Amino acid sequence: MPNASGNDEEIRMTFTALQVTEPSQGRFQMDLVQRTLDELPAGEVLIRVRYSSLNFKDALSASGNRGVTRSYPHTPGIDAAGVVEQSSVAEFSAGDEVIVTGYDLGMNTAGGFGQYIRVPAVWVIKRPRELSLRESMILGTAGLTAALCVDKLEQAGLAPDAGPVLVTGATGGVGSIAVALLARLGYAVTAVTGKADRAGFLRSLGATEVIDRQGLQAGGERPLLKEQWAGAVDTVGGDILFNAVKGLRRGGSLACCGLTAGTEFQGNVLPFILRGVNLLGVDSVEIPLVVKASMWDKLSVQWKIDLSALVREVSLGELAGEIERILQGQQVGRVLVDLG
Repeated sequence: MPNASGNDEEIRMTFTALQVTEPSQGRFQMDLVQRTLDELPAGEVLIRVRYSSLNFKDALSASGNRGVTRSYPHTPGIDAAGVVEQSSVAEFSAGDEVIVTGYDLGMNTAGGFGQYIRVPAVWVIKRPRELSLRESMILGTAGLTAALCVDKLEQAGLAPDAGPVLVTGATGGVGSIAVALLARLGYAVTAVTGKADRAGFLRSLGATEVIDRQGLQAGGERPLLKEQWAGAVDTVGGDILFNAVKGLRRGGSLACCGLTAGTEFQGNVLPFILRGVNLLGVDSVEIPLVVKASMWDKLSVQWKIDLSALVREVSLGELAGEIERILQGQQVGRVLVDLG
């Protein structure tokens, strides 16, 4: 185990990490490699990672998306939960169980797909008492984002008796947790998916209605659609996002947090000036640590949900196949990464 001595034996200690490289022909490649602690970036807290999770941003980093990761070789993984091994700040001590999500982790800083990370202390929060390390990574950035969406909608006035709430991309990580969380809080949830064979899965999470993605894509040329939803969580972006906006009830709100269907959409002002609806942006990456901590506290107690039905557990060695799956739009629920 690493200690505070900084001796040569510690520096040479190796650990396993998934590393993405760009060979000369330009095709990105994923391999398990052995790294040493001295190859990690500077930071006040060294953490032995026990669990991580797979997110769409991780897949983008692993496939060479320069908008996510600027230089390679690189270890992705925007989520990590583990045990502090070393700390140079008073807030953390060896043995503390902690969570790190977002900021630059897994983007341009070696991330949670390695057995060790070293990060600034301002990125780290202690694990809430009622949430295990494993549970925290079943949630991960996806759960944090879903919670932030629901919190923003409720701050904008949404309540369970206001009417149904739409969730797009409902079989994905954020979407599936949003469905389960909203149902747990008493909302009637309409889940949108392009995977017709997953309707039973979505209903098991608490969805009261499941609609096909193509149905939501229809009517894109119309400035307004029938008022249907009191609120919405959109995880995909693109024109689906604005069709959901056009179908909001008067005074309704949509929380926007994803871009798998694109970063642009065709829009108009009529839903805003005729129905007074709200389009709410949700960021889970650079928000203040105190906000993240408050959401983790909610997810550990009053918003705690059983996510055992939507998680699959894999090892680092199985990650490459899972990354291909999420890039092809085939991931369902959450993929938990056990780093041993």
